[in-house]
Amino acid sequence: MSYDPTDETRYRLLKYLEEHPTATQRQVAGALGVSIGKVNYCLKALVAKGWVKVRNFRNSNNKSAYLYVLTPRGIEEKIDVTRAFLRRKRDEYDRLAEEIEYLADEVRRLQTSPNRSA
Repeated sequence: MSYDPTDETRYRLLKYLEEHPTATQRQVAGALGVSIGKVNYCLKALVAKGWVKVRNFRNSNNKSAYLYVLTPRGIEEKIDVTRAFLRRKRDEYDRLAEEIEYLADEVRRLQTSPNRSA
């Protein structure tokens, strides 16, 4: 399975919205380190796929705010994208662990080399 860079964005966005359903697009953008335009574009795509519902609500601090709610399909997508993200991170970890072991062996070998100059 090849990695789609949008998988990570989708994972992070779904996770953030689930944890912060009343966040503004500016807050989401700041938390994810992306532009407000990208957040707006991604939110529209998630809504179009039926993974997120947007509801207006009113409170004393902000007269026109939105509530982002993951739909049952959105929760299923979050599960799927979380699995893919976890698999990718485990693969990265395994490759990194191998590289660390190789480098540690190289350092040990170089330290014990008879040609090592003092």
